[in-house]
Amino acid sequence: MRKDYKTTDFLVIGSGIAGLSYALKVAEFGKVLMITKSDEDESNTKYAQGGIAAVTYAPDSFEKHIQDTLIAGDGLCDEAVVRLVITEAPERIQELISWGAQFDKNEQGNYDLGKEGGHSENRILHHKDNTGYEIERALIHQVRTHKNIEVLDHHFAIEIITQHHLGMYINSSTPNIACYGVYALNLETGNTDVILAKVTLMASGGAGNVYATTTNPKIATGDGVAMVYRAKGKVENMEFIQFHPTALYQPGVQPAFLITEAMRGDGAVLRNQSGEEFMKRYDERGSLAPRDIVARAIDNEMKLRGEDFVWLDCKGISKERLLNHFPMIFEKCLSLGIDISKDMIPVVPACHYMCGGIKVDVNAKTSISNLLAAGECSSTGLHGANRLASNSLLEALVYSHRAANSAIEMMNESTFKDGIPEWDIKGTADPEEMVLITQSYKELQAIMSNYVGIVRSNIRLERALQRLQILNRETENMYRRTTLSTALCELRNLILVGYLIIKAAKQRKENRGLHYSIDFKI
Repeated sequence: MRKDYKTTDFLVIGSGIAGLSYALKVAEFGKVLMITKSDEDESNTKYAQGGIAAVTYAPDSFEKHIQDTLIAGDGLCDEAVVRLVITEAPERIQELISWGAQFDKNEQGNYDLGKEGGHSENRILHHKDNTGYEIERALIHQVRTHKNIEVLDHHFAIEIITQHHLGMYINSSTPNIACYGVYALNLETGNTDVILAKVTLMASGGAGNVYATTTNPKIATGDGVAMVYRAKGKVENMEFIQFHPTALYQPGVQPAFLITEAMRGDGAVLRNQSGEEFMKRYDERGSLAPRDIVARAIDNEMKLRGEDFVWLDCKGISKERLLNHFPMIFEKCLSLGIDISKDMIPVVPACHYMCGGIKVDVNAKTSISNLLAAGECSSTGLHGANRLASNSLLEALVYSHRAANSAIEMMNESTFKDGIPEWDIKGTADPEEMVLITQSYKELQAIMSNYVGIVRSNIRLERALQRLQILNRETENMYRRTTLSTALCELRNLILVGYLIIKAAKQRKENRGLHYSIDFKI
């Protein structure tokens, strides 16, 4: 093994709630190295406004939360996983609180629980309207002060190192594919480093930027899913992309500013531009129907009326509560001349969450040895065809805990692999024109948004696939001859994610949850 190769017991790719909480647990048993392509606090977790769903007080119960999750998942949830996650939730949340995360309480000193679409009870623990930011703050403080954890920011994981890099041909049927670490691009030096690990956790987050409008930060480019798929790991349920019904309507602004569903839980209602409260025409639960139903209803309303947005009317919520519980939203809208205590908010659906991803078992193990996955990049079976609001942070906590238990066992049986070659840069040069990358990025987002969005059809999917194949050929040719860069690697990953979404959507011959095709309309 070369001396200039980095080695670690536990390698973590990503710095959201899954990666951070996992790192804190395994750090008691060995050296931890976390890599993130941006700053350590930049992740989808940071932008999660709503909160964490968990059973805290009566009349709520585990069984109610389980049934709400199963209903939202439209028959595709793994019920055993649902029960596991929901019953383990209280203990995981207490750990989060012990690390310093704070959640809002009422005047009686009890947690002030919110309610969101698809929930039958108030069960959302939150910190005003910036819960994710508060969780990230607490976890990063703990990570920074832990002697066994090193964080390398501005390091982009390019590929998982497997037997393929030792000259062995592998495909999806190859038994015992193993992960030895990753090749990572140091964005400050431009060098591609070899990082070897006994155990690797993929916690790289989502892929919202495959669409033109998303609430995700710019770093959400599906890197983990793409890397695992290229390494011949199992990926599933990619057709189920959740569009949040209510992002602030600001054409051209990325990421779209999220208007949390908790506002509808507090009494806000959706109206079309004629002022009609239209959701009852689509679902008896009205503005508190599950996200897939609300997003499709808004999409249909805008198309029927030829309008670019609908209104969210918050006037039924007191100004005091708006200021105390939704201060970020109040301030953001006010900066645009919208006083949400008097004025309605223009909103549109935006890509928000990936319900499928890297297939894992109940112990967070992927189909590749020594590789675990947790958080949004993983597919656990919890969400099924549609994620119940605020179940995502909960899933990340439970599965990062299970991943930590797995990693501690695996680490004792693993060794560093010898003979790993350096990254091959022969025949590559700096790109002559960056416009080739940026234009392809825009084309990809337009294809996915127009043909593979909230509502789909066979002809749209086929057209999207044909267009994507052209982009893929152009990008792979560029990748082989061009010096690595963030823009090029993200484009390549997003094209692959787009392909996986289209492929899965074409294979599903029914309307289920977040996948809705006009060809199967009843």
